[in-house]
Amino acid sequence: MFRILIVEDDRALSDGICLALQDKEHDLVQAEDLKQADQILFRENGINGVVGDIDLVILDLNLPDGNGLELLKKLRKYSKLPVIILTANDMEVDIVTGLESGADDYITKPFSLMVLRARVNARLRNIVTEAQTISRVDLGPFRFSFEEMEYFRDGEEIILSRTEQKLLRILVCNCGKAVSKERLLDAIWTDNGEFVDANALPVAVKRLREKIETNPSEPEYIKNVYGIGYMWNV
Repeated sequence: MFRILIVEDDRALSDGICLALQDKEHDLVQAEDLKQADQILFRENGINGVVGDIDLVILDLNLPDGNGLELLKKLRKYSKLPVIILTANDMEVDIVTGLESGADDYITKPFSLMVLRARVNARLRNIVTEAQTISRVDLGPFRFSFEEMEYFRDGEEIILSRTEQKLLRILVCNCGKAVSKERLLDAIWTDNGEFVDANALPVAVKRLREKIETNPSEPEYIKNVYGIGYMWNV
């Protein structure tokens, strides 16, 4: 399931967007201003710049407490999270500024809800495609080859179980982004994630840390994100 954040102060419009995007694959979250959106994206958890468990942002620019570009620029310091600007600012300079500030798409009001839905789905498909194409990653002392199931730290091989491999791949493919416990359970124990023992995930994380971290009791890479889940620290 994908979590979509809608940052729009017009409640009727925000509700209309939710209705248009409503789907069993979409979990829709609403914010009416920059403060609410910032709290959702950057939760207080002791890790600077961590992005919450959101997959795509639909962002208005003209908000009661400021310009949406402020949030976009902050987000781009830490994440490549897809952002679609949805605004009445339709001048060419506005569009260019939005795209150059890091937006992935720019839609002007009035707009078609069907077109918005199509563009949202296109961005979400890109997320899936990009994750599936990541087969090898070099991160600091680590080299992970997911297709070959080979994992190294400082040239020394790390032997991982199937569960640990799945967990590692999800965290690394979402590097710098918090991944919820629910999503990890569904992705790792696909067949019956909602019925899996509640301790299965923390046990898997503990075992992976013991193989990955220099000091598992004070992890440098696999971080707890309070109230959300876990993340691979950038």
